[in-house]
Amino acid sequence: MDIKAKIDEVVAKVQAEPDLMDKFQKNPVQAVEGIIGVDLPDDVINGIVDGVKAKLGIDSAAGLIDKIGGLFGGKKD
Repeated sequence: MDIKAKIDEVVAKVQAEPDLMDKFQKNPVQAVEGIIGVDLPDDVINGIVDGVKAKLGIDSAAGLIDKIGGLFGGKKD
């Protein structure tokens, strides 16, 4: 299985469909498995999820929001 190709496939579908983006943000493993149609081992699916998050900038955006909140006295969870 070409992991990079699967990451690109998932990113394209998530970007094209707002409902999928919402599902991916709530439960990324389930969303990825639904998109690619295969139940994969945890280490493989987590690698794909991490790759998709990196391409979409989800983790970095969440971290940035936490840092900005901290600047204005917001609580960090």
